[in-house]
Formats: sequence, C-alpha cells, structure tokens
Amino acid sequence: MNENKLQMNRADKLNEVLRAVKDIFVGKDEIIDLLGIALVARENAFLLGPPGTAKSAIIRQLSLRIVEGKNFEYLLTRFTEPNEIFGPFDIRKLREGELVTNTEGMMPEASLVFFDEIFNANSAILNSLLMALNEKIFRRGKETKKLPALMFIGASNALPEDEALNALLDRFLIRVECDYVDTDLLERVLLAGWKMESNAEAEMVVITPIEIIELQKQCRLVDLSPIRRELIDLIHNLRNTGIKVSDRRAVKIQNLIAASAVICNRDVATISDLWVLKYIWDTEEQIEILAGIIDHIIEKDDKVDAHPQATFNKAPNAEGLLKETKLLNDRWLVTGLSFEEQNVIKDKLRYLQTRANWIKHAEHKQHIQGEIESLWHKILQSV
Repeated sequence: MNENKLQMNRADKLNEVLRAVKDIFVGKDEIIDLLGIALVARENAFLLGPPGTAKSAIIRQLSLRIVEGKNFEYLLTRFTEPNEIFGPFDIRKLREGELVTNTEGMMPEASLVFFDEIFNANSAILNSLLMALNEKIFRRGKETKKLPALMFIGASNALPEDEALNALLDRFLIRVECDYVDTDLLERVLLAGWKMESNAEAEMVVITPIEIIELQKQCRLVDLSPIRRELIDLIHNLRNTGIKVSDRRAVKIQNLIAASAVICNRDVATISDLWVLKYIWDTEEQIEILAGIIDHIIEKDDKVDAHPQATFNKAPNAEGLLKETKLLNDRWLVTGLSFEEQNVIKDKLRYLQTRANWIKHAEHKQHIQGEIESLWHKILQSV
C-alpha cells in the first residue's frame, strides 16, 4: 500500500515536470507527453521537424529538470569522430598498452542523451551508436560498459534517404513531428518565451534519475492482459495496411502502453493506452493512416482516467480535408495500383471520414461527406 502511494507520488512528480515544460513551450504538449512516455518506458524518441521548432530547446528544458544526473547533447556532422561522443583514449593507459576510453563528461556516463541531426552519423561511430541505442551498452574494442541512459533522443530535419541509416531510425521506437505552432497560438508562444527568458533563475520542479528508474520498474509490472487481444488484432491490421511492425517492435510497444498506464497512476492498461501506437510510423505518409486507425479504436474506451493525449483530437480544417479527399480520388484513378496501395487509400479515406464528422459548419460538413461518399462508391464499383 505504501509502495503504491510512493509510486503515485513519483508519477505525479513526473507529470508536474512535464507540465512545467509545457507551460514554456506552447502548442508542444504532444511532443512533451511523448518524451514522458519514452522516459518511463525506457525507449528512445525521435523528433522530426524543420529548424526553429524548439526541438533542442524542449530537450534542454527537460534535461534541466532531471537533477543528480549527467546529460549529454551533441550536434552530429559527417565529420564527427568517436572521441567527441564516447571520449578520448586514456593516455596513461595507452602508454601501458591498454586501449581504455576516458568517458568522463561524455555520452557513456549520461542519464539523458540527445543527438541533434542524428542521421549525419558516419560509419566511424555508427556501429557503436547502434549498440548503445538498442542495448544500452557501450562497446569499443575490448571495452564493454552498461550505460546509465534513461533514454536517447534523436532529432533531424528530414528522414534518412540512405538505407544504411534506416537501422538508426529503427532504434527510435517513438517518432513525432515537431512543426511550427499555429498562428493563433503565436501570442502565447511569445509571452511564454519572454517569461522563460525573464525567469531563468526561477526555482524548477525537478525529478531524479533514481525516481525515473523506479517508474521504469513499475512499468514492467503493469497488467497488459485486458488489452493484449486488441493489441494483437491491431498489429495484424497494421501489417495488412503496409505498416511494418516487426516482432521486436511489437514486444517493445508494450513498454509504451504500460508507460501510459503508469503516468496515469494505473497498474492495469486500458484500450485508451493504445494511443501511443500513433507514433510508430516509418514515413510521414503513415502518420494520418495510424491516427485514423488508432483513434477509431480508442474512442470506444469510456474510462475517465485515460491519458490526455488519448482523448485529444485536433479540430479538422474543412478546406484541408476537401483537398486531401480530392488527392485520394486522383490517386485511386491511377491504373495499376497494387493491393497494398489500394489499402493505404482506403485507410486514409476512413480517417478523413472520421475527421469529417467533427466539422462544425453544417454546409461544409455535408459537402465533404458527399465527396467522400462519392469516392467510396468508385472504390466499391472497382472491386
């Protein structure tokens, strides 16, 4: 009983930390909540977005609030050398004929690791980096060291084009877009930014690595049995849609689901916790497909203690939905579409159909629904 109460306090403390970061970065709740999920799940997170979207700033603010630990941040270039990441060889040991790395202040000693422009990683550091990301182990020559990293975060302006770097992206289970905030929120962004600059020395809500590790342990104790059948069916559905979910990733996804439950102070997973699967995409094209499939599943969950991101849906833009529907119509008319390509179009159309139901303007809603129904009619005729 006391342990449960303590656990709740830890989860509440992490939520306070995340809330404090959200207060600074207006319109970035989704990203910050997902970083919290990654921390508790001990999984890696990847941020995709153009320069100036506060990717690095969000990570730094979160790092500042994880005290009593060491944080490591580095901007990778094509010319980054292993010494810059892992540390130089110890000269004293080298004189004795031993290759030992001096890791003081470097990545192998950090609690939180952030690599900006992660896909600039060159072959000299790639293999060591892949092992660190996947197994939380640092290996260099004969050296092997278990890493204390709570999680790794990577960021980039674009997804990798080189197939050799796809293995690097695969090491990041959570993927999230980081874009410019809506113009309507710009005034709040400016005010929050000004407040942050003016109160740099203000007392912060913090959490320790030990407390996060305890949350990670609790994550492994969450009962997933109530949602396991739904998860299996969902993964099967995603594979049929063309979204690759390997067995290894399927196992790791359970950590994300459990983390959502822990952050909500629950020790049992619910259907709403499946919201985290919206962020396992490989391409930007898959983002809307996943959102449509997952939102349709979790909207059936009427639990009051669901994660806020599970119940959050952005208000649809009528003009944008109409444009997307017409693009799907043009795409469907292309001859020689594969079975997989047809399924992608159908899944996107289902997503648009769900979004169209949320349009408030009755006339706009009716017009878009008519366009969607017309496309469904074409699809059914071709079957």
